[in-house]
Amino acid sequence: MRIAEILRNKGSAVQTVPPGTTVCELIGDFARHNIGAMVVVDGTVVVGIVTERDIVRQLHERGPSILVAAASEVMTADVAMCLPTDSVDSLAETMTDRRIRHLPVVVDGQLLGIVSIGDVVKSRIDELQAERDQLRSYIHNG
Repeated sequence: MRIAEILRNKGSAVQTVPPGTTVCELIGDFARHNIGAMVVVDGTVVVGIVTERDIVRQLHERGPSILVAAASEVMTADVAMCLPTDSVDSLAETMTDRRIRHLPVVVDGQLLGIVSIGDVVKSRIDELQAERDQLRSYIHNG
């Protein structure tokens, strides 16, 4: 299965923020949208990603003052990205190797969506269910 198929199933909506958004505002956005990562964009260019983990780590290191810091201060600037043509298996490998849970889908600098580890797991479960159904049909129909 390809990433494009995941985006077709889940949609391509991505929550984004500019680099100057405060961490306090980010936390509110995480709660409001029930998400764990926010793509940081400067205009239409992806410049980083901020996750709940990033905020927790910064809170531990810097204390409550982090709440007024800008997203650009806590974001991961070296963003791992994927293409719609990438396989789900390769994405799972990247997520495991880099210990990340979210990957923006980008083509020619254009943000097309975001894929989470939950999307990857759901995709794999769906594939296994389809295989199971095919095997059952084969067994019952001879």
